[in-house]
Amino acid sequence: MISLPLLDEKHLEFAVPEGVDTSLSIRYSLLFGRYEGEVYAIIPEAEQTKALQLYNKLGLIYPLARLSREGYDNLYLKFLELRTDMEISKRPMETNEFIDEELSLVDFIKNSADLLTSEESAPIIKFVNTIFYQAIKRKASDIHIETHEKKGEVRFRIDGALIKHIDLDKNVIDLIISRIKVISALDISEKRLPQDGRTQVKVAGKNLDIRVSVLPTYHGERVVLRLLMNSASIPTLRELGFDETTTSQFEDLLKFSHGIILVTGPTGSGKSTTLHSFLQQLASPEKNILSIEDPVEYDAPHVSQIAVNTKAGLTFASGLRSILRQDPDIIMVGEIRDAETAHIAIQAAMTGHLVLSTLHTNNATAAFSRLADMGVDKFLISSTLLGVLAQRLVRRLCPSCKERVPLADHDADELGIEHGLSVARASGCADCHHTGYRGRIAIGEFFMVDDGVRNLFKNIDSDFEIREAMKQSGMKVIGNQLIALLKEHTTSLDEIIRVGVKEA
Repeated sequence: MISLPLLDEKHLEFAVPEGVDTSLSIRYSLLFGRYEGEVYAIIPEAEQTKALQLYNKLGLIYPLARLSREGYDNLYLKFLELRTDMEISKRPMETNEFIDEELSLVDFIKNSADLLTSEESAPIIKFVNTIFYQAIKRKASDIHIETHEKKGEVRFRIDGALIKHIDLDKNVIDLIISRIKVISALDISEKRLPQDGRTQVKVAGKNLDIRVSVLPTYHGERVVLRLLMNSASIPTLRELGFDETTTSQFEDLLKFSHGIILVTGPTGSGKSTTLHSFLQQLASPEKNILSIEDPVEYDAPHVSQIAVNTKAGLTFASGLRSILRQDPDIIMVGEIRDAETAHIAIQAAMTGHLVLSTLHTNNATAAFSRLADMGVDKFLISSTLLGVLAQRLVRRLCPSCKERVPLADHDADELGIEHGLSVARASGCADCHHTGYRGRIAIGEFFMVDDGVRNLFKNIDSDFEIREAMKQSGMKVIGNQLIALLKEHTTSLDEIIRVGVKEA
């Protein structure tokens, strides 16, 4: 293996030298880019022999170089896009003929054949498969495919934030969206109305359950794909990442045989993961555990899982009623969204079942008023509620590139902390895909409902007053935990503001 200079992909421009066949470049992993005005031949470390074979065969004289793995993958996608565009433009067929070829592959997809091993697939199919593969590799939770006035783009949601992946020509974007509609059994000709669907595929050995949402916009359709890893492992209580005191409180909470436990927070804060971790702690052959979810995000052992299907009339409320006729010991309700579901869940908790569910509130103490707003009587809430966790996922600064900077006085004043502190900020490097962050940390405010909490709720109507009283009694609030992470240089000022330090 020869040693090659490493180029900074941020300053590398896509380039295809005259006379170079992009298909050969892709096959032999020999790519090209312009760096500081000079064209380089880019070779991956893992496949140097194959790339050098083509380089020597063509008699090229461009200097050799390498990129980080992420940089090489992004350059590879640009070559693949160009090759895809060229091959599609050569196809002497009408749109309907292309659609027919796509439809013939639906069974192949549905039977979970590995998408990356189909060498005979049409070029656009290969391109879509590569996007799926890149998303899995970067641990993305969602793929956004968007159409703009003159171009399109693909973005990945990684660690809760959207990261731009690649720009694409509009004609390629249209074909990608058509491909996704086909494998999701959506109407490929309907471009005026929103459509929702789902599909299951296997890419690079990973099983994916994909929830698809298509939305018509002014410049064309956009698609959001939610990636649900069927084979993902459910973390244990201690793997969730909460501190030792909170984890021990979770263990005490789960010893109750009946009542309701709530996890609150915004979308993407990890509520479902926490609930499934609770279920795995509770699971045993002696217990009958059922859940109703939208969607089913984990394949949970020892749990009978039901997926909400509103088109068929299966809602959280109707599903919960049916679960109660199945002799359950423990019930998980993916989300309490309406008064009907709230009342059924509370009644189930009163009649000897342990119920776990989620609510959309900004903090733990707001769970009281949220249930009351849904029409649940206060005495029922106080007698059935066992505990509430409000959680957030905070991006951790990349240790390889984070930078220390002084905290501005006006920022310190807004946060209510002392002046003169140094904090860390995101920079960006190859290790973190130039985002400045790597991984996330779970934080949360948690309380168990005891007689003191019940009296507070009984005698005080104001959310603010209840919250202040809970803080006085020792509840660790999210805002203080975010400030602690900032002072420890674990995360940045921008991140704690994004998560909601001012609201928490």
